[in-house]
Amino acid sequence: MLGVLLAGYGTLGLSGWRGRVPQAAQRWAGPLAGLATGAIASTTGVFIMPAAPYLQALDLDREDLVQALGLSFTVSTLALAAMLAWRGDWHAGAATGSLLALLPAALGIVVGQWLRQRMSAAVFRRCFFIALIGLGLHQCVRAAMTMAA
Repeated sequence: MLGVLLAGYGTLGLSGWRGRVPQAAQRWAGPLAGLATGAIASTTGVFIMPAAPYLQALDLDREDLVQALGLSFTVSTLALAAMLAWRGDWHAGAATGSLLALLPAALGIVVGQWLRQRMSAAVFRRCFFIALIGLGLHQCVRAAMTMAA
């Protein structure tokens, strides 16, 4: 499911489709997008759908969109950690590995900011969505190979 969601979001982004959420609808559409994102994240562990398309539909400028996505992913990650702790599924060993994984993630953020400032928005979006499609297809192939084995 994760691979399909990532590839689908990448394809949607490359298609040029841009949803719009009117100001009047944001009061009820935001919570619905959050609920749907939580439901999908509970099965996949990924918080990108439909939060990212929803935030894009708000027509934020590039920097505000990146900040909104970062805030959304941070809050979602903290909620996941709280839920794991509440259920007793949080383990210090896994947390240590996750903390170590923050080092390359932080480097990726710095490189991404550097690239965003030097690329046109159109080129950055194209590269981003192509990478998501590739990652999604990779996940689909891995899942298919695991099921076949």
